[in-house]
Amino acid sequence: MMENKHVTVKQAAEAFSLEVLGGKEELGRVIAKPQVRRPGLEFLNHFSFIAKGHVQILGRNEISYLRTLDADEARHRIGNMVTYDPPCIVITSNQEEPEGLLLHCGEAHIPVLRTSDSMTDFVQKLNRFLLNQLAEEIAIHGVCVNVSGIGVLLRGKSGVGKSETAHTLIGRGHRLVSDDIVVLRKLSPQTLLGTHDGSNKEFLALRSVGLLNVVRMYGRTSFQEETRIALDIELIEWQKDALNNELEVDVKYKEYMGVKIPHIQIQLQPGRDVAGLIEAAANNWYLRMQGYSAAEEFRHRLEEAFHDEEEE
Repeated sequence: MMENKHVTVKQAAEAFSLEVLGGKEELGRVIAKPQVRRPGLEFLNHFSFIAKGHVQILGRNEISYLRTLDADEARHRIGNMVTYDPPCIVITSNQEEPEGLLLHCGEAHIPVLRTSDSMTDFVQKLNRFLLNQLAEEIAIHGVCVNVSGIGVLLRGKSGVGKSETAHTLIGRGHRLVSDDIVVLRKLSPQTLLGTHDGSNKEFLALRSVGLLNVVRMYGRTSFQEETRIALDIELIEWQKDALNNELEVDVKYKEYMGVKIPHIQIQLQPGRDVAGLIEAAANNWYLRMQGYSAAEEFRHRLEEAFHDEEEE
């Protein structure tokens, strides 16, 4: 398990080019909550059931509300919001800060920032940024590729051919996400994101050839920063006595940080088109998500044929 991460207000400000209106010396404050809040009840009073530590966003509605109040009442409402100890407060749509905001935040050592983005756009951007940065994560040995829009995690013993298979997939128009070390981030109980660790970004290591920069060699479309993991595929040695002609394998899962990912094994043998099998597995998974099963349709045809024979 990797070390717990944190995000500072300064990092968020730099990521979104936010203007600092107050509290420049407090930009080292830590943002620990992945979801931002728009103050509502926070303006009215202090309620114990409302969590502290969320970034507070002031949009047009919030600013307009404060401007309907007299100066003393507006400052009182702002003071109520500050008691929830937000790591920072962000004003959207380039609005002027309400009277008393900088004073209260200065006393509480809370930075005040501003963006030209609308409330809706900025909340979506910041939530996505924080969720990604603060997500629980692990690093595993493997290769991550995006096959026709479907994130695939390739695993197997060292030297089994994971990177070579990824290279073949790139040649067929698919995208590399990470080679050798794959960082997995848990975005929700159902969502696992695969990405690189920074040092291996765009690199693919091939035995007997060396290290390749896929973007330099094959263009920008050969690489993708991250992908949602939909399939876990393990490349294994050929098993002579294994049953390899099942009509449909029962769905198995591999679990990462509590997130279950559909798992299949592909046996290797000279001459097998492993990249083609991975493409087929990805496309078959997509059809399953659309509610279609080739095996179910085949069984249905057999049942109909059997029923017709009984009637004759």
